[in-house]
Amino acid sequence: MQADLSPVIAATAQWLLRAYPASGGALAAALCEVQARQAVTVAAWLRYPTAMDAGLVEMAGPGGSARLDGLAGRGSDEDGDAWRTWVDEVVASWAACLLTDPELARLAAAAVGEGEHLTGTPVEFRRLLTPDERDQGAAALLRHPDLVAPVAELHRARLLDTLDRREPREPLVA
Repeated sequence: MQADLSPVIAATAQWLLRAYPASGGALAAALCEVQARQAVTVAAWLRYPTAMDAGLVEMAGPGGSARLDGLAGRGSDEDGDAWRTWVDEVVASWAACLLTDPELARLAAAAVGEGEHLTGTPVEFRRLLTPDERDQGAAALLRHPDLVAPVAELHRARLLDTLDRREPREPLVA
């Protein structure tokens, strides 16, 4: 059975977009959404690297947005939407880190490129890794390090630890 992380990815991206909305009209909203989804996808694939991991979160659920809502100054059930139960706090935090730190984004995208999720599937994360001026403008709030810092800092250490364990090490020469 292939587990599906799409509910976690969709809900967590939606949470980020509501907490840090696009600056501009419909095109800006679309560009911001693509960036959020790419960051959340990379973060989710890092957090749940195997089909077994993804299957477990699919069965147990990721935990919801209550703590994140508090950090963003929102009520935990502000609009009564059930999708909030599929928000993953760690994935949101990691995605915020990736959106505000290009080097972390590059390392994370490279790490997921070696995982089970991309087996035989070409995927590009251009808007996350090399955003152009329109992308930057559209996601000005989402990519602003000071604004997203409360969310990013929640689990930054775990992200750094995860990436450190995945990076190839140079052999020690005596």
